[in-house]
Amino acid sequence: MFRFIVRRILWLLLVLLVVMFITFILMHLVPGGPWDREKALAPKVVEALNKRYGLDQPLWQQFGNYVWGVIRGDLGTSYSWADRNVISILLQGLPKTMTLGILAFLLAQAIGIPLGVAAALKQNSGVDYFSVLFSTVFASIPGFVLGILLMIVFSVMLHWLPTSGWGSPQQLIMPVICLAALPAAQSARITRASTLEVMRQDYVRTARSKGLLENRVRIRHIFRNSLIPVVTIAGPELANLITGSFIIENLFAVPGVGRLFVQGIFARDYSLIMGGVLFYAFTIAILNLVVDIAYAAIDPRIRYD
Repeated sequence: MFRFIVRRILWLLLVLLVVMFITFILMHLVPGGPWDREKALAPKVVEALNKRYGLDQPLWQQFGNYVWGVIRGDLGTSYSWADRNVISILLQGLPKTMTLGILAFLLAQAIGIPLGVAAALKQNSGVDYFSVLFSTVFASIPGFVLGILLMIVFSVMLHWLPTSGWGSPQQLIMPVICLAALPAAQSARITRASTLEVMRQDYVRTARSKGLLENRVRIRHIFRNSLIPVVTIAGPELANLITGSFIIENLFAVPGVGRLFVQGIFARDYSLIMGGVLFYAFTIAILNLVVDIAYAAIDPRIRYD
C-alpha cells in the first residue's frame, strides 16, 4: 500500500504540471489581457504593468517562473485584488465553499444511498418507482434552473428564505439543496443498481441458506459490497462540491472559490485563474487517491501490492 501511495503521489505531481501547462497556454491564446478596460489605459501604463508583473518576458520564462513559485508555495499575485497573494484570496473563499460542499455531499448521500438500497430491496414497489422518478427528475434539472425555482417559491412567494448572501443558516438552505440534487440522484441510481447486482450473487444465496438472519445478510454481505461503485462516484462528487459550483455560488452570491474563479476569468487575472485550476486539479487527484485507498477498506479482496 505504501508503494502504491508513493507512486500515485508522483503521478499527481506530473498531472499538476500538465494541467498548469495547458491552462497557461490556453489563457494566453484567449484574446484580450488583464489590462483591457472600457477606457483604454495609456501605452506607457500598460508597459509598466507588464514589466511589474513579468508579462513582458517570453512565455516559456513566465511559465518557468510560475512553476518555480508553485514549488516554493507561491501561487503568484493577483492583478485585480490590490496585489494580494492568490493563496490568501483562495483561503478567503475556501471556508464558504467547503461548508456548502460538505453539507451538500452529506445531504446527497443521506438521501441517495438509503433511497437506492430501499428501492433495490423492494424492487417494483412504490419505493422503487419513487426512487427511479427522483433520480430521473433531479438528474435532468440543471442546478441553476432548480435554484431559480427555489427562489421563486421560497423567497418571492413564501418569503421564507433570503435570495442570496452569506452569514445565516437560512442562506445555506437553497444553495445546499441545489448542489445536492444531482449527486443525490446519481447516488440513488447507482446504489440501486449495485445493490440489485450484489443481491443476485451466489455468496448472498449461500449466506441465506446457512440460516443467517436477513438483517445480517443485508448489512455484512449486500450493503457493504454494494458500496464500491458508490464510493467510486463519491470521490469526484465531493471534489466537485468542495471546489465550488461556479453557477450556484454566483446565483446565490456566495463569496466562495467558484465565484472568485469566475471573477478572475472576467478580469483576465492570470494568477487567480491558474490558482483556481490548480486547486481544483489537486483536490480531484487527492480525493481519487482517497477513494482508491477506501476500496481496500471496504472490500478485503482488493489489495495494492
